[in-house]
Amino acid sequence: MSNNEPMLKNKVAVVTGGSRGIGRAICEAFCKNGADVAFLDAGSVETAEETAAYLSTFGTKVKAYMCDISDFAKTSEVFKEILAEFGTVDILVNNAGITRDKLLLSMKPEEFTSVIDINLVGAYNTVKQVYPVMIKKRSGKIVNISSVSGIMGNAGQTNYSASKAGIIGFTKSIAKEVASRGICCNAVAPGFVSTSMTTAFAENEALVSSIPMHRFAKPEEIADLVLFLSSDKADYITGEVIRIDGGLAM
Repeated sequence: MSNNEPMLKNKVAVVTGGSRGIGRAICEAFCKNGADVAFLDAGSVETAEETAAYLSTFGTKVKAYMCDISDFAKTSEVFKEILAEFGTVDILVNNAGITRDKLLLSMKPEEFTSVIDINLVGAYNTVKQVYPVMIKKRSGKIVNISSVSGIMGNAGQTNYSASKAGIIGFTKSIAKEVASRGICCNAVAPGFVSTSMTTAFAENEALVSSIPMHRFAKPEEIADLVLFLSSDKADYITGEVIRIDGGLAM
């Protein structure tokens, strides 16, 4: 790859939770760098279609797929459609995630399991689909979005922290399984990021001041790291958990 070529030229990427926030920023970074992108979302069809239309303006192939990744059968069917449409998968980014924050004392069982099902089981469901494809190609990049909550814990987030800590163990185990096949699997652990999910937190001065850099991350900053880990420039990096948190979890 020459210095003038896009970082992901001729690559096919799948991004979960791609319609908004960090996921949309990742999709945009990929499209700007030459990748064809299939993104999954379980939210608004209108938002997904608007995102797909916007991403298409960068000149690569883009398609949105509505999918609840906690459902293995549905996820399997969607990936069959993606493989039929795009031919292969070179990059998988597990970004989709939900929160149901509440102290454990008042947390209902379904509020715990729903977060685990989307954030952790969902990652298993998607990796399971690309695993044989990448093994056969003897190449591929898997990037799982964890969180500093999975590293340091956070009161009121036993479900979310458990799911994101699980992602870390999942990532390291996958990395050991596939390293000899030329496949890299890494995790990115953001701190607070300026998205619709964190609007209320951004007004908490004590919280912002607890971050050494005194600000939330921009979605584009997370996307730039994911872009690097998904590129050929990161061919010798695997099993890593990279914090991008302004120093919050130091």
